[in-house]
Amino acid sequence: MSRTDAIDQTRNIGIIAHIDAGKTTTTERILFYTGVSQRIGEVHDGKAVMDWMDQEQERGITITSAATTCFWRGCRINIIDTPGHVDFTIEVERSLRVLDGVVAVFCAVGGVQPQSETVWRQSDRYGVPRVAFINKMDRQVADHARCVSEIRERLLARPVLLQLPIGREERFEGVVDLIEMKALLYSRDPREPQKITEGPIPDGLADEARAARAALVEALADVDESLVEDFLEGREVDAARLRRIVREGTLALKCVPVLLGSAFKNKGVQPLLDAVVDYLPSPADIRPVQGVTPKGADETRPADPDAPFSALVFKLWNDAYAGHLTFLRVYSGTVRTGDQVFNSAKGTRERVGRLLKMHANKREEIKEAGAGDIVAAVGLKNSATGETLCDEKAPIILGNMVIPEPVIHSAVTVRNKDDQDKLSAALAKLAAEDPSFRVRTDPETSETVMSGMGELHLEILAERLRREFKLQVELGAPQVAYRETVTRAVEAEGRLVKQTGGHGQYAVVQLRIEPAEPGAGVVYETEVVGGTVPKEYHAAVGEGVAEACRRGGVRAGFPVTDVKVTLFDGSYHEVDSSEMAFSTAGSLGLREGLAKAGSVILEPVMDLEIVTPEDYTGDVIRDVSSRRGRIVSQEQRGRIQVIKGEVPLANMFGYSTELRGRTQGRAVFSMQFGKYQVLPEGAAQALIQERERQKEARRAPAAGRAARR
Repeated sequence: MSRTDAIDQTRNIGIIAHIDAGKTTTTERILFYTGVSQRIGEVHDGKAVMDWMDQEQERGITITSAATTCFWRGCRINIIDTPGHVDFTIEVERSLRVLDGVVAVFCAVGGVQPQSETVWRQSDRYGVPRVAFINKMDRQVADHARCVSEIRERLLARPVLLQLPIGREERFEGVVDLIEMKALLYSRDPREPQKITEGPIPDGLADEARAARAALVEALADVDESLVEDFLEGREVDAARLRRIVREGTLALKCVPVLLGSAFKNKGVQPLLDAVVDYLPSPADIRPVQGVTPKGADETRPADPDAPFSALVFKLWNDAYAGHLTFLRVYSGTVRTGDQVFNSAKGTRERVGRLLKMHANKREEIKEAGAGDIVAAVGLKNSATGETLCDEKAPIILGNMVIPEPVIHSAVTVRNKDDQDKLSAALAKLAAEDPSFRVRTDPETSETVMSGMGELHLEILAERLRREFKLQVELGAPQVAYRETVTRAVEAEGRLVKQTGGHGQYAVVQLRIEPAEPGAGVVYETEVVGGTVPKEYHAAVGEGVAEACRRGGVRAGFPVTDVKVTLFDGSYHEVDSSEMAFSTAGSLGLREGLAKAGSVILEPVMDLEIVTPEDYTGDVIRDVSSRRGRIVSQEQRGRIQVIKGEVPLANMFGYSTELRGRTQGRAVFSMQFGKYQVLPEGAAQALIQERERQKEARRAPAAGRAARR
């Protein structure tokens, strides 16, 4: 196969879903049916190929995205299995940045769940075509029609159902293929999981199948207008044409093909693989990757192995055997073992020591990788997630990815003080691997503080420190990542005037500080007229403002966000002014303005979904209300209730244990970051007092140690 043919016959796909929808089980069946695995790995017994980390096997969840390659119908399929837990959303984010297509797995009972919405929005952000797989069709209360309706209404997508179920719940035994208009019956014999029997549509489903196919043709008329006339005149549309139109609609993001199955019961996986080949794009089908040159000019790269080399670093990993791995998506050109590549973000050169094809945690050494390939490189020491590697003669910087802000902090200590340097080095490695994980040193207490996306995120990282780096670490109590903002517009002056003989410092800035839209972060603009502050100093003022916001506000010292700062006037000195002086003046002006702008504390509020037997509904709702929560909706699904609400993160620590106790272990919940909102004044005062008490408590031992020295 030529390199061009190889690109056409390549699919780079991800498996995404809410936790427990069946992503990893579906991936394990794909590996079995494509011949990669000789036995079916199961999540529940810790034998899943893609969940290779000890923590994944012990907890039965996916923590890190794992890559593998398989073949189906002569097509090479590169798969990334992603986590479903919200704490590891960065794994989904960086995977979607480099994928061409996605299989979105939905539970036929749970439907569209909170993390389903999150990963769908992430797919929207990168314009990734999707195929939907409604899994667990054999479960009680399974309802594919409701799931399709929720995809349409909650995800604002256009699902097109390609199959109808044959049998319901535990009697689910196959599907009607609405493209070919035939029945597919799956084997009931566990010794023959690959066997599919094709036949005519059962008599009891014939009318429903004809109506469903007519609805499919009608829905696809928006993709191909020629279908309208055929539909109105009742002309039959052949399967090949219909398949081509479904593909066109999928690639254009005009529709989402929907298939049905039960991966755990080996039902529906082969048709899903067919759909990946038939409907999802190859690297040649997507538009040329967009970027900019180092000078800021727009630039593109086609998916051509003969074009200048370009690749995006989307993940770093420290492998126990291979060492430091840098995962790359090659967008154009070809890279070979021993090549020198150019990091356009840093302007540095690196040499590729080895290239590896990854199968979970197993490695296959290769000599070269071309456009469309996803590989791991050994030997790249200074390239970070989101950076571009390219041909130095044709530099390009590809678009970066969105990194979520941490919402929880915890101090980490080592029992053996001699291990402090080892801890710092280990944390630096983990932070390089995971951009959503941050490490800092508290300036007042000198404590090392870890910041992440949730309790589980920090627990897993602490466990990695113990297992991989052999450090005896302890985590402090989790702390919420509060923020501060302003409630009214004010004007403030930042003045730095130091002239005591010789070269002095001079900078004066006039700032307007006002509230910004929620989620806007720190917005900096300039409205200077007449050169009172020269343009070369405008950026420096912005840097000073941003740094002051990071250092914390005047209310309780939390980082400042959702604020708009405008530089509108000032003055300078021809000799004594400098970028450093204006940066300092910007910082001073912001601090003065915050003191006058009515600062308030913001707290993270989580979107909560609880699935509980209806007998416990009242108790669950009362408990949510006692946590300052607000119930948004309730929905009856058979004998269970789905309760959705909003609850401050500060009141949700330990909720898992509390919910199990209240419902005898029969309720489950999921939670993800929703928004920041103003902390009530009474709670704010209590928080400030508690924060001061904790600072004093931490200062006392430090002062004692200093006195003894």
